[in-house]
Amino acid sequence: MTSQAVTWLVLDRPQGDLEGQLCRAIRERVRAGRLGAGEPLPSTRALALSLGIARSTVVQAYERLRAEGYVETVRGSGTRVSTARPRPLAGAARGRAPASAGKAPAESLPAAATPAPRALPFQPGVPDLKSFPAAAWARCVGGRIKSLRIHDLGYGPVAGLPALRAAILAHASTARGVVAQADQVAVFPSAAAAIDTLARVTLAPRADTAWIEDPGWPRARALLLRAGAQLVPVPCDDDGIDLSRAAGAGPRLIYVTPSHQCPTGVTMSLPRRLALLDAAQRHGAFIIEDDYDSEFRYDARPIAALQGIDTGQRVAYVGTFSKTLAPGLRVAYAILPPELVAACHADMALRQGDVPIHIQAGLADFLNDGHFRSHIRRMRGVYAERMHNLVRALTQHCGEWLEVADGGGGLKLAVRLRDHGVDDRRVVQALAERGYGARTFSEFCLAAPVPGLVFGIAQGTPARCEALAQALAAILRGAAQ
Repeated sequence: MTSQAVTWLVLDRPQGDLEGQLCRAIRERVRAGRLGAGEPLPSTRALALSLGIARSTVVQAYERLRAEGYVETVRGSGTRVSTARPRPLAGAARGRAPASAGKAPAESLPAAATPAPRALPFQPGVPDLKSFPAAAWARCVGGRIKSLRIHDLGYGPVAGLPALRAAILAHASTARGVVAQADQVAVFPSAAAAIDTLARVTLAPRADTAWIEDPGWPRARALLLRAGAQLVPVPCDDDGIDLSRAAGAGPRLIYVTPSHQCPTGVTMSLPRRLALLDAAQRHGAFIIEDDYDSEFRYDARPIAALQGIDTGQRVAYVGTFSKTLAPGLRVAYAILPPELVAACHADMALRQGDVPIHIQAGLADFLNDGHFRSHIRRMRGVYAERMHNLVRALTQHCGEWLEVADGGGGLKLAVRLRDHGVDDRRVVQALAERGYGARTFSEFCLAAPVPGLVFGIAQGTPARCEALAQALAAILRGAAQ
């Protein structure tokens, strides 16, 4: 492809987000096989001149595509379509499919309650609450409370306020490459509530199989078990979930965290993503894509969501504002496959777990007015520095005992113990006695527990990271004696 042969690449300037449009256009042609492996792309300067846009826009678009695995840079040869890309995924065109009621919600089994963790520094799962944009939030919510109309105070749509659903879709489309209609968006009080609903409407109790990442999020595991799933742990490595190592019956549901694997932090490679979508098509399975903190990526731009490249409409995309803003807001959402919309709405109507209307209305304004985008941009820099602080301190003081991940994104850092004979539960307990929070890595594992620690980085100032690392080194030194 040369700069004179891009007549198919037309940008809609009034729509905005030229970088995203450029990414989507090239990505779709690569996926469809109309740009072959190894085919050269125009230089950033030539393509910018051809399209009449800033060169920086093309540079950033190429960087995103390179991070996602669609293109590669060859020294002396410029940018080309990746030669490692597998064959295009077969599937239906991405049109609207009629919604169906799906399966009736399954009776759930009781699950063991997990006590809430103590609020200690470095406890994972909590953002920096001191950085919450309280003034902007108060203006948005306060203004909505003052202007609520009579019909706002009644029973609203079960899937959430239309204005909020539209604002969520606009954000997810621009920031994450999601492709959907507003009626596919459903508002939930938590990501766990969204996963629970999806599990209930897709799984027949004690009959259907669910594949889940190993290691993976313990709460998702508990929710799938409560829905009656036969769980099959599928190992993860540096490229994400490895379906070649899946055993047992084919799945009805697959739970993954592809953008920032929980808890390892790795990003699922493009070949693994395509293999996952292919498996879902073959088995008639649905995928839950839990995209809990992908906005915070430090070594590159956030990559596009799995949902955006799903031609078969098998992916349910789950997002949350608990990690990006604050868990106390109790707002999450799911972008549902059309086939599951009616069944999920029916389940939600039975649950009566609505987010308060003034919170929904205020959040819609918060998104539409650009406050959320500004907060993410600001906190990405803050969290990148704090992740660096923690990685540096643990490597310096504890490298003898720990395998420290690179910390390329997210609000938590997983480290594994080199000595598998150490009990990570005792290490976490010893840290708590010294005033520091952590979770055991082993609790995320299903088939074979691996000892390690999972830290939150939101409060990782240099002084705190140094103190934590020194305390942990003393604990590990004592355990080794």
